[in-house]
Amino acid sequence: MIATDSKPSYREMITGDRFYYGVEVVTTRGLSPPGSPGDLAALAGSLLGDPRVGWISVTDNPGGAPMLPPDWLAGLLPDKRGRIVVHLTCKDLNRNGLEAAAWRYASEGFDNVLALTGDYPTTGFHGQANPVFDLDSTGLVSLLRSMNDGLKIPGRRGGVEVLPQTNFFIGCAVSPFKLHEHELVPQYLKLIRKIAAGTQWVIPQLGYDMRKFHEVKLVLASRGLEVPVIGNVYLLSKVVAKLFHSGKLAGCVVSDGLLEQAEKYGGGADKGRVFFQELAAKQLAVFKGLGFAAGYLGGMAKPETFSSIIEKAESFAPDDWREFIREIQFSRPGEFFLFDHDPQTGLSEPARVNREFLRSLERPPKNGEVTLSYRFSRLVHDIAFTENKGLFGLFRRLYSRWEKKPGRLSRFAYWLEKNAKHLAFECQDCGDCSLPDCAYLCPMIACSKHSRNGPCGGSADGRCELGDKTCFWARVYQRMKFYRQSETMFDRPIVFYHPELKHTSSWANRYLDKDHQALDRPNGDGVQQDAPA
Repeated sequence: MIATDSKPSYREMITGDRFYYGVEVVTTRGLSPPGSPGDLAALAGSLLGDPRVGWISVTDNPGGAPMLPPDWLAGLLPDKRGRIVVHLTCKDLNRNGLEAAAWRYASEGFDNVLALTGDYPTTGFHGQANPVFDLDSTGLVSLLRSMNDGLKIPGRRGGVEVLPQTNFFIGCAVSPFKLHEHELVPQYLKLIRKIAAGTQWVIPQLGYDMRKFHEVKLVLASRGLEVPVIGNVYLLSKVVAKLFHSGKLAGCVVSDGLLEQAEKYGGGADKGRVFFQELAAKQLAVFKGLGFAAGYLGGMAKPETFSSIIEKAESFAPDDWREFIREIQFSRPGEFFLFDHDPQTGLSEPARVNREFLRSLERPPKNGEVTLSYRFSRLVHDIAFTENKGLFGLFRRLYSRWEKKPGRLSRFAYWLEKNAKHLAFECQDCGDCSLPDCAYLCPMIACSKHSRNGPCGGSADGRCELGDKTCFWARVYQRMKFYRQSETMFDRPIVFYHPELKHTSSWANRYLDKDHQALDRPNGDGVQQDAPA
């Protein structure tokens, strides 16, 4: 029988009243032999043995490089399972692989899971790996919640089989450190959607502006969502500050002003050790003062360094954090905030949504994304592809007839569809079209992660994390805002792409109820409809 830890579990910490501290542990690419300088088991054990540290969080191939899996490390600490968070990302596994990994986590007793889309792969054996992204973080959250509810699958002899319930404590990330409105607002809208899908706790990605961190809590409060939020702190160095400032590490932001300070103090005799540790401690103190559920420390440091930072955070006077808020506001020129600034606190005003933003919702400005092609596509969809409207019934009858008796007309219709859609949208012939879900931009060609459910956290200054194009969901947002639909852009079921439909007619699949719009609707017993053979 496995011994249990006497300390509270991670779930109890995050949902309780006391402020706790967690530390991130990154595994390695290659072996980590016991007793070696990089002995990860010793590092993790030392952290969990520290009375100041409540839990550790183990990453899953961060930065897109292959590393030892998080449950390998967590498995070396059998009596600490309740105080370990394991990450699970979508970049290396398809939906079957993710479900299998989730069953493995559950069977090993690792219930605390941070569900992430994941970084785009950067390196691998004999070159860069081909990413998967069969699901995104929203789909993964939905999968984990379904497993908690008792996953319903078609029975072997007909009917429904309900699998044993899991007990995942599901977390997700959000990236508030975006420069532009069309990057930031979709982040918040997707966060709300992930909570509806089953997220139970939230951690923002990395930045150094306490006002932006606080806005995450304001967004949730404005929607009446009482979900624990964990403050995220990364111990900087001069080198790390330069890396974050470059935008090459997805979701990590350092402004020009902070980089200037990092270079100034980093050039000193102690290489900025005192400055960087004090900055981290002040961030933790602010999170505690603002009512965050916990503080989360990351960075390349020894356990005693993390302990020292926590001790420093606890040593401040009770109200010092209010002054620290003003110190730690390293925003960028022209950065968009969803809420108006409160000069008295240095934060945003809880009840005052950005007035200029609200005016823009009432009278959306024209932008280059609202093209003639987009307007025409909306019109065609209303006439031909909207159920119970226009020509939809006629085409449904026509395609039903062609399905029973295919011929030249059906083949010509498919040829016409492929060529017209490729010309208009660079269509990849996926067979399960999400153009109406994505403001008539194709996620298979215009999004590096093929995301049909909202943005990842990797964009930088409006550009995709790969730097080769504008962020796909920023473009979608601009299009939908013009038609006053941006606030409801995710008010629809989660999209699960059905790859078995690839290289078939998406028009036929729409009219014959074979695409995601029909297949992902639960039937009477709560089981998704089977895909067509």
